[in-house]
Amino acid sequence: MDRHIRFDRLHNFRDLGGYSAGDGQVVRWGRLFRSDSLGKLAGADWERFLALGVGTVIDLRYPFEIEARGRVPEHPSLAYHHLSVEHRPYDQPGQGPEVETGPFLAGKYLEVAYDGVAELRRALEVIAAAEGPVVFHCASGKDRTGLLAALVLALLGVPEAEIVADFTLTELATERLIADWRADNPGTVATWPGHHRAPAEVMRLFLDKLTAEHGSVRAYARDLLGVDDDLVAALRRALLTGLDFRRADERDLPTLVRLRDDAARWQIGRGIDQWKPGGLGEDHFRARLADGEVWLATLGPGGPVAGAWELWWDDPAAWGPQPPTAGYVHRLMTDRRTAPPGTGRLLLAEAERRIAAAGRTLCRLDCLADNARLRQYYEAAGYEVVGEQSAKDGGLGSPYAVTLLEKRLV
Repeated sequence: MDRHIRFDRLHNFRDLGGYSAGDGQVVRWGRLFRSDSLGKLAGADWERFLALGVGTVIDLRYPFEIEARGRVPEHPSLAYHHLSVEHRPYDQPGQGPEVETGPFLAGKYLEVAYDGVAELRRALEVIAAAEGPVVFHCASGKDRTGLLAALVLALLGVPEAEIVADFTLTELATERLIADWRADNPGTVATWPGHHRAPAEVMRLFLDKLTAEHGSVRAYARDLLGVDDDLVAALRRALLTGLDFRRADERDLPTLVRLRDDAARWQIGRGIDQWKPGGLGEDHFRARLADGEVWLATLGPGGPVAGAWELWWDDPAAWGPQPPTAGYVHRLMTDRRTAPPGTGRLLLAEAERRIAAAGRTLCRLDCLADNARLRQYYEAAGYEVVGEQSAKDGGLGSPYAVTLLEKRLV
């Protein structure tokens, strides 16, 4: 997923939403942004920025940088906080080519982590207390911004691998950032190959060192920044969201087709011969909207789609005539670009809740008889194999064998 939001003059403005924080929680989209210098905002870029609804800006640069390059334009909707987290200026582009990028930058980040405790603490308080979207930035949106992003994400419970991956996304902006630096510094040559680079090693080394010295990033924040449980809870309330569920309608048909086709391609890539791209179009889902229920899960109200499923109230093709004691789940699909780990289980749990609310005591589903991996997934979710249907006619042209599973609902 491309997290970068396109501007003409900003090159590293991106959304921190969508990262998994455990227990089905994810960072809200459109709530926390990181960026290179907002002093470059003007014209159409300024209008694009205002359209994001940002209400709080945290500027992490030195005062001399602001004096030379400007700050975010003043606006009645913006609260501006200048929190210069770095206290030891150094010449990054002028380093010699023998300086190793990973250890050098990780060491600089550690300096900031110890020198800038007051500013980092204040930044966390501002983010937690803000009522609307927040953006924090430095000059290129890589080092000081990357450190604060890592700290926030770690306190939210985002896994280290995702924190490191977020850091490396600056690499997508490196060429444009270098071009800007050259334009701003005519006649000056950057001698250091690591200038404006963001290799994963940098963040891994920094987090490893912080953990080695304090036991965890959370312990560092507690012991040095004074981040107590109340502040962590405030950050989580402000920045995290769970899944939101709603009935699909005609407007969602293209999304449903895309979800199924993406799932089919994922299956094929793993040698699973089940769904085929293009096998079901909008007509299929339109019919399901008419004779059953189709549900979408989004990352918070109005957020990106994370998954979907069909809920039927009878399924004679697989189960034959049955009394009205069960609900039947079909086409459980997750969007692997946006869905946090465990989303499939959460979709199942919501389907089960809806079935129980309708007064039925069983949730039933089926899977291809030779798909042992999927059968094991359902069994791990509490489903029991209760039989097989050797020639299910699913309306796709030829009968196929399926395993029947059900779960008794309390």
